[in-house]
Amino acid sequence: MEILYTLAATLLAYLLGSLSFAVIVSHVMGLNDPRTYGSKNPGATNVLRSGSKAAAVVTLLLDALKGWLPVVLVRWYGRRWGLDDGTVALVGLAAFLGHLYPVFFRFQGGKGVATALGVLFGVDAVLGLAAGAIWLLMAVLFRYSSLSSLTAAVAAPLVYVLASGTAWYAETPELLALVAMAALLVYRHRENIQRLLAGTESRLGQKKKA
Repeated sequence: MEILYTLAATLLAYLLGSLSFAVIVSHVMGLNDPRTYGSKNPGATNVLRSGSKAAAVVTLLLDALKGWLPVVLVRWYGRRWGLDDGTVALVGLAAFLGHLYPVFFRFQGGKGVATALGVLFGVDAVLGLAAGAIWLLMAVLFRYSSLSSLTAAVAAPLVYVLASGTAWYAETPELLALVAMAALLVYRHRENIQRLLAGTESRLGQKKKA
């Protein structure tokens, strides 16, 4: 039965992650579809380019919430159903994949930064705070959202190892999930990496050229 509960939790997490709040919030607030302007990425950073800071903040919070919620629900209540750290890792990764490849939006999703941050907070609040602090520091210093996200994503597994006392070679389910998310974030930012190297990446607060 534990396997069935794990599969059900993982599927529900993926479906929750598939809710593209950038598109939903923009529609509710009467804004243009974020997939039609700027980077065409359905995420909070691109929603900010619409000129609505409120819509961007709401999108950021909801995208983070859908990563955090399934993880903490399994952590809080999963034990009674036989769900362990492996399920925690699976639901976090599933919610993240749902954002990247949402079944409700033709599998065309965002880059997953906010959702990944939500997952990190669900795994450990200190880990989430550390990743958020790294993102903020890089954003203040360099004003590149993509560079900040990449740095925080790559640093997250290392922070987890240092904070939890887990050996890097232990290959715990949560550590493996964090490494997988970091790799996917780097892959989803491959065009941003090219623009960073070319010096053409848009800075925070700068409207992206068509």
